[in-house]
Amino acid sequence: MVRKLGLLSLLALSGLSLIGFSTPAAAPAEEEGNPWWIWILVVFALVAFLAIVIWWWMRSGEEEESEIAPPTAEAAAERVLAEKPADDLKRIEGIGPKISSVLQAAGIATFAQLANTDVDRLGQILADSDPNLLRLANPATWPEQAKLAAEGQWEALEKLQGELKGGRRA
Repeated sequence: MVRKLGLLSLLALSGLSLIGFSTPAAAPAEEEGNPWWIWILVVFALVAFLAIVIWWWMRSGEEEESEIAPPTAEAAAERVLAEKPADDLKRIEGIGPKISSVLQAAGIATFAQLANTDVDRLGQILADSDPNLLRLANPATWPEQAKLAAEGQWEALEKLQGELKGGRRA
């Protein structure tokens, strides 16, 4: 950054010095030459050019820094969602539309991801989103149900869900 500003300052000084030495210092007023307003236009054009160069240079540095930035957790979650289609998490007993959207926002979009997530982590995700969700839902059986769903064992899942009430063991 300091190096860029130094180069720009050098460029500006050299341009201004060329303007100052382009006419003789002791030129008589009667001689024909360029009118004063032309020199104002030249200086204005140089200043505008330098402003555009500075703007372009600063903008290109910001783009390089943003391209190098490490991916965030949200970007990783979006990438996972884009790579694999999301499952309907509402098929799990105890998960409704609200909790399904909360889990997907946290990067859990498939039955396999839900099956591999710890119950404490699920509770933390719900608490971070809305503390009232933990009073409404108990994620204790979700990984077990999701494992059956991920493996395609729909009959076993239905049998397990028949034993549950609101996602909790009855």
